[in-house]
Amino acid sequence: MPTTEIDTVAVADALRPALLRIGRELRREARAVGVSPEQVTLLVAIKYAPGIGVRELAARERISPPAMTKHVDRLERDGLVARTPDADDRRRVGLTLTDEGQRLLRRVRSRRTAWLAKRLGGLTGEELAAVEAAVVPLTRLLGDEDGR
Repeated sequence: MPTTEIDTVAVADALRPALLRIGRELRREARAVGVSPEQVTLLVAIKYAPGIGVRELAARERISPPAMTKHVDRLERDGLVARTPDADDRRRVGLTLTDEGQRLLRRVRSRRTAWLAKRLGGLTGEELAAVEAAVVPLTRLLGDEDGR
């Protein structure tokens, strides 16, 4: 029985532009809420690592600590994050989302989900099933089993 090898480079070449365009559209939904996609990235990182320090956040996001401090200052000024002294080490300050930061992330997520659901609604049943079947493998590409 002959087997057909799938050309992973061809699949990647076809998939990449679609993912880039979808990502671009989803980032636009963040801007519609009044926040930049970069700010959303930082808010999500803080949400999933409450108490993270500015230096660690800078390392994770691969930017300099002084640049991260400016970003965090802006988020704090906008009432989206709070600096909280560490209970064990008074010299260390951790970052947490404020209630407004949590609300903003929920609004961004809701807009992004609504945008995507509207487009998915325009697919045929077969196309939608194919997209649904692709969710788990695409998530595995990122090594992110919970699909955040």
